[in-house]
Amino acid sequence: MTRTAPVRVHPWVPIVVLALCGMLTSLQFTLAIPVLPMIPELLSVSPDDASWVVTATLLTSAVATPVIARMADMYGKRRLLTTSLAVLTAGSVVAALGGSFPALIAGRAMQGFSAALIPVGISLLRDALPKERIGAAVALMSATLGTGSALGMPLSGLLYEHLGWESLFWFTAAGGGLLIVAVRMVVPESPLRVPGRFDIVGASSCPPC
Repeated sequence: MTRTAPVRVHPWVPIVVLALCGMLTSLQFTLAIPVLPMIPELLSVSPDDASWVVTATLLTSAVATPVIARMADMYGKRRLLTTSLAVLTAGSVVAALGGSFPALIAGRAMQGFSAALIPVGISLLRDALPKERIGAAVALMSATLGTGSALGMPLSGLLYEHLGWESLFWFTAAGGGLLIVAVRMVVPESPLRVPGRFDIVGASSCPPC
């Protein structure tokens, strides 16, 4: 299988791309919150059931983050970064196209895998950058997390009002797809690996908290 080698770009370009990954992660967590009161009417479910739109994402993020972070140390941080983005993108498409409450919950659960983008992205920055740039790069990524969370709610209202609730998930699907390409093009893989064998049984039995 042919590997995509990053093109030569300004040193800040990979940092910005990784920061945007973090922004997309925080944005997708808050993007669904403003439409939560409308879910019971839109999909004919109870308000208690509708709360799973948020809960499903939080549960999968709690479980997936340490698992993916461990796999990133073993098999490559850029590889697992793009895998997390791919699951986010696929989950967004499932939620947008499903047309039912179970499909929405399944898609939101898949979106929870994107939470691993934050620790894996920061770890990749620390491996790839010289020491004098690490502090500024991590600070930028941390700042964009707050920016993404803040943008999620007003953006959600704007998209819902003009394009319907499915547009929330088409937006994150488009963002995830673009970032997969960007990461593959400009973010170098970390040469560091942690030896060991991944414990599939232990990971599958890991509680969400």
